[in-house]
Amino acid sequence: MQKSRLTLYIFIALILGVLAGYLYNIYVIDSVNKNLNVAEASIKKLDARLALTDSTTAAFKPLKAQRAAQADLRKAADTLREDKLEGFTILTTIFLNLIKMIVGLLVFSTLVVGVAKVGDIKAVGRIGGKTLLWFLSATLVSLLLGMLLVNLFQPGTEMHLPLPDSHLATGIKKSGISFKDFIDHVFPKSFFDAMAKNEILQIVVFSIFFGIATAAIGEKGEILIKAMDALAHVVMKITGYVMMLAPLAVFGGITAVVAKQGLGVLSTYAVFIGEFYFSLTVLWAVIIFAGFVVLRKRVFNLVGKIKDAMLIAFSTSTSEAAYPRVLVELERFGCSNKIVSFVLPLGYSFNLDGSMMYMTFASLFLAQAYNMHLSIGQQVTMLLILMLTSKGIAGVPRASLVVIAGTLPLFNIPEAGLALILGIDPLLDMGRSATNVLGNAMATAVVSKWENELTEERISELVS
Repeated sequence: MQKSRLTLYIFIALILGVLAGYLYNIYVIDSVNKNLNVAEASIKKLDARLALTDSTTAAFKPLKAQRAAQADLRKAADTLREDKLEGFTILTTIFLNLIKMIVGLLVFSTLVVGVAKVGDIKAVGRIGGKTLLWFLSATLVSLLLGMLLVNLFQPGTEMHLPLPDSHLATGIKKSGISFKDFIDHVFPKSFFDAMAKNEILQIVVFSIFFGIATAAIGEKGEILIKAMDALAHVVMKITGYVMMLAPLAVFGGITAVVAKQGLGVLSTYAVFIGEFYFSLTVLWAVIIFAGFVVLRKRVFNLVGKIKDAMLIAFSTSTSEAAYPRVLVELERFGCSNKIVSFVLPLGYSFNLDGSMMYMTFASLFLAQAYNMHLSIGQQVTMLLILMLTSKGIAGVPRASLVVIAGTLPLFNIPEAGLALILGIDPLLDMGRSATNVLGNAMATAVVSKWENELTEERISELVS
């Protein structure tokens, strides 16, 4: 599929998905949502009555039974809603599973070739040092920008949202990652286990060792390098076939999100959603300006090349879906294969700019909603904690919420407050994922320029 046509088809799928989701919400999902809302309202009233009722009285047991019955009704309605959306979500699931099928192999084959071509361990260390310098700077800027803008807008104070019950369970498992857990997550016990679970960071570590060792054995390693290079091209060809399904995945993903929540959620949370996306726009401007300082006018060409990948990430709510496309477009842009294959996979674990901004923005929003005034010192402490605890859990489902859930109790912010943003998180995740793609692509291009490995734009038929 030609690049221009793919962009057009993805955009059309995006528009059709919004329309289909809106109609499906009105005519199919609306009745289910009403039953779900009735059950949740009943549970809230019963919880209030239970809090005022002595557990030893005769009235307590019937109230508990009523609550259990309403909880069953809520669960049944939620299950029914998911079943009715399954036809749309399965389109996205097929695409994402196919992407996951090739990502591990793609990272391994390209990174081994890239590191082997670098050859020198000192060169690998130098490139790694520059890469981490950019990643840490970008992470700090993203977190700081989120903190500054949420303090400027004060959405938690301005929206006057009804607060959820403090004992409400959110279903989000807290992040309790220790230093030992982090080390276990970075260094693989088994290469095949890392490949099976798509643990990108572990694959990167093994690939670096494998690439350096392959280069070290000289002539014998040349055969393996050529084989790996051929394997990478085969996987790229598979990527081209998989990308043909991208418009269908976009349509299914957007339809499911809009159908489930409806456009009404936009009016309820218009302030928060609008201010968060404005903040992402500011972050985009900062990232592009930082890239402009190094790349000059070519930075705009880069943004144009990765727009398809950003659309895919936006529509499927995962930056992983865009990885193969970003890799190809960076090479077309002129970035060295050895730099792309080294920097890009690292970015997927250490450089999630959109997610970083969301963490401070959402955490302080919840503090504002509970009318909790955190001092500048407390906010900076929160920023540093988020900076540390967010590393190495990119493969965790809903990673941003997991990290936030683990951070809130440290500042006495009720974890139940997460219920305020759970419903709109899929809408916010779309913007975060697209921003992550932009940040990683920019980092790779900048490191290529720093290493004098950025050439003029070239034509590639890798995924045509």
